[in-house]
Amino acid sequence: DVISIARCDEHFRLLFDVKGRFTLHKISEEEAKYKLLRVRKVAKGKSQGRNPFHTGQLAAVPYCTTHDGRTIRYPDPAIKRDDTVKFDIKQGKIVDIVRFEIGNCAMVTQGNNAGRVGSIQSIEKHDGGFNIVHLKDNRGEAYSTRSNNVFCIGTNKPWISLPRARGIRLTVIEQRDAK
Repeated sequence: DVISIARCDEHFRLLFDVKGRFTLHKISEEEAKYKLLRVRKVAKGKSQGRNPFHTGQLAAVPYCTTHDGRTIRYPDPAIKRDDTVKFDIKQGKIVDIVRFEIGNCAMVTQGNNAGRVGSIQSIEKHDGGFNIVHLKDNRGEAYSTRSNNVFCIGTNKPWISLPRARGIRLTVIEQRDAK
């Protein structure tokens, strides 16, 4: 989420740090104009269109539902479930799309790896079970999690600025040596 304080003209983005805790990250005014939304569902509405001559699927309105509860009408037909859209807050429109596919930059939002950022290496499809996504961070460390826990944040590099650790988790020994 984007949080703007008008009195002091400051903008923040609520993100996870590498330990899975919420943190406020200061952002520029330009970056505060948009937010990233993960698409949960893409469907068509009931057949109650405005044109009385249209019936059935002609009258149905396509929409997509996002992770924060927004319903966006008439989205781009290329948008699929689990994709991420760049949403202009003032206009209320979709600006760009990030596909949920191999090679894109992603952040883990739940589980033991919450707050870590890496590129998607592979996606294992398990029928009747949870799909597993394998990621690799900038240090080359590989980790995996359920696909429901992964949020794409850019194609080659993140579209949003990241908190201090840049989504890279250090070991206990590396944290000790850094102090």
